[in-house]
Amino acid sequence: MDLYDKSRASLLPSFLYSSSTATRSVGLERILLSRSSSSPAAAPSPASGGAPSGSFMIQAPKEKIEMYSPAFYAACTAGGIASCGLTHMAVTPLDLVKCNMQIDPAKYKSITSGFGVLYKEQGVRGFFRGWVPTLLGYSAQGACKFGFYEFFKKYYSDLAGPEYAAKYKTLIYLAGSASAEVIADVALCPMEAVKVRVQTQPGFARGLSDGFPKFVRSEGYLGLYKGLVPLWAVKFLVNTMMKFASFETIVELLYKHAIPTPKEQCSKSFQLSVSFAGGYIAGVFCAIVSHPADNLVSFLNNAKGATVGDAVKKLGLWGLFTRGLPLRIVMIGTLTGAQWGIYDAFKVMVGLPTTGGIAPAAAPAPAPELAQLKASS
Repeated sequence: MDLYDKSRASLLPSFLYSSSTATRSVGLERILLSRSSSSPAAAPSPASGGAPSGSFMIQAPKEKIEMYSPAFYAACTAGGIASCGLTHMAVTPLDLVKCNMQIDPAKYKSITSGFGVLYKEQGVRGFFRGWVPTLLGYSAQGACKFGFYEFFKKYYSDLAGPEYAAKYKTLIYLAGSASAEVIADVALCPMEAVKVRVQTQPGFARGLSDGFPKFVRSEGYLGLYKGLVPLWAVKFLVNTMMKFASFETIVELLYKHAIPTPKEQCSKSFQLSVSFAGGYIAGVFCAIVSHPADNLVSFLNNAKGATVGDAVKKLGLWGLFTRGLPLRIVMIGTLTGAQWGIYDAFKVMVGLPTTGGIAPAAAPAPAPELAQLKASS
């Protein structure tokens, strides 16, 4: 076992692997025999399977997860947690400036001045205000988003059948990602509401521990889901549909037209660089199409009793589409690239292939005469 296999076996929980019928012997006699090379007669006999008498046997784990098994979906869920939770937490300072630019553009006029205002008023610690609800909320969202995407993609492909699944693969990507995001947003919404209030109202709370109960006392538990409809309608539903469908399409085009070597022959590190590049490009599209709803969610979660009409009236249509957009393009592009890179790196670490590539061509339908002959036989 090389260093990579040892690190993988030590870091990954055993439930990600299926049991194997292969066995290993770890008897004390075998350890002693391995240290001795002077006695040929001491070697274990082939008839005994190489296991000396008196040893006890343990099962060896499989080194590869079966595709679309429960362990496969568990691995994708774990990869989604690492992918979304860690990346969103890492860009908390950017998100903090973006939210304040959306809520108070007179005070936070640009990216650089926004960082300057935050540093002057709150110091370095102020840049990471709200990191706990960010980590928890987006970890839950990532688990549902990636785990259920893989599930629904397989489910809709099976419903369509091989021919139509290959022909309408983009529609399957869109439907699978939309179905997953409906569930993921329910998991995210409470933490997102608290995060925005903590980040945009100085003095409201220090973080999640005091911000969550204070938010509930003020808005009630239903208030935690006040931004759910905008999340569903545009922000993350459209964002995720664009993220997954465009990523799968971009990666397929890269392997088909820009990379001369077939994906299977490329190194894992090269495949991961393709995942990051495809994710970054997809993230730029995500940021543009979902930005109006992002402004809406920030406005609604910041102002008690505010409505969509109030947001449109104050921000204007142009402001909804453009306020904070350059920063969000940088943030979402980097985020999406990093998320796909981390997600696929986790999949590679547990023995799964990276996401995307050239889709196999659909098998041609059998001729009517052949189908009748098979039916009659």
